[in-house]
Amino acid sequence: MSIANKISTKVATMPPSGIRKFFDIVTEMGDAISLGVGEPDFDTPWHVREEAIYSLEQGKTVYSANAGMLPLREEISRYMARRFDLVYNPTNQILVTVGGSEGIDVALRTLLNGGEEVLIPEPSFVAYMPCTIFAGGIPVTIATKSENDFKLTAQELEEAITEKSKILILPYPNNPTGAILEKSELLAISEVIKKHDLIVLSDEIYAELTYGVKHVSIASIEGMYERTVILSGLSKAYAMTGWRIGYALGPAEIIEAMTKMHQYVLMCAPTTSQYGAIAALRDGDDDVKYMCDAYNNRRKLMLDGFRKMGLDCFEPKGAFYVFPCIKKTGMNSLEFCEKLLQEEKVAVVPGDAFGKSGDGYIRCSYAYSIDELKEALLRIERFVQKFL
Repeated sequence: MSIANKISTKVATMPPSGIRKFFDIVTEMGDAISLGVGEPDFDTPWHVREEAIYSLEQGKTVYSANAGMLPLREEISRYMARRFDLVYNPTNQILVTVGGSEGIDVALRTLLNGGEEVLIPEPSFVAYMPCTIFAGGIPVTIATKSENDFKLTAQELEEAITEKSKILILPYPNNPTGAILEKSELLAISEVIKKHDLIVLSDEIYAELTYGVKHVSIASIEGMYERTVILSGLSKAYAMTGWRIGYALGPAEIIEAMTKMHQYVLMCAPTTSQYGAIAALRDGDDDVKYMCDAYNNRRKLMLDGFRKMGLDCFEPKGAFYVFPCIKKTGMNSLEFCEKLLQEEKVAVVPGDAFGKSGDGYIRCSYAYSIDELKEALLRIERFVQKFL
């Protein structure tokens, strides 16, 4: 008997994440520098850890409500009103998830019937397409262009829509490109969304990490609140990746249905992490500003470094990634990354790990120390000069 034949075809045929491949390699190379993983290099703020420790000391380790502890949902509601002028009822419009990734999975499985299409701008986060397929949907990718700073345009969206289109994933600020959408661009896209009666899954995990312009949620655009599910969390802005706390916000009918799915699959998010999240959202605005300012300095360093070495690189306005073009070297993304790792021991992620339109680019995270970034840029420049 072949055990391999018993595995679901959807799972068996799905390739592993292109991000993890290079991360796994670099962990075995002691003197390598990795710019591959999108994880803050800051420690979780002490007041957050302290709140979680105190909850453990008090023995607060039982299950919470399926949707998350009400005090946390109330804090999320206050946070959204304070930071983004959006009002969500904590009793039926907020679901606390196990990281933002669970929110993506549960939302798609809640909303999709077999054969319905999900529109996915690319390059974008690696989980959207697999989660769509696992949920029985059909992913339809929309290739964004460097000349548009990798922003989805209303025209590109219109051209991709069919009678089977149901959901648009809106991944801005964007991983891997660092692109953002401003209000005028969201207004144009929203007209197409309303015309075709689409539901939007707006992945706003990097909403706090924008530079020179404040994040605007598409849910704040007239007529979009009732058809948008915001997916976010504390991993990136609050340096809480391992705590696995995310949240979904949206119409009560959708959130209640997502909670049902979450109830059967995961029960609830980790209780200790929920206590920490309350402290982060309640008292963490200064922490977020401090980290965002640090990322902005690193962003400028990386952008200047790639441009000086002769590579084209548009200016990212969000997240903590740069997405330089390496086409001048004559290599595709995978070849470039493999050779760079072998010759200079620097790990970056091939752009096509985020979709075919990412080929010819590399993703470099700047969620690392200034010293590491400077050394990485020196090694990358030394490598690139061999081919220019």
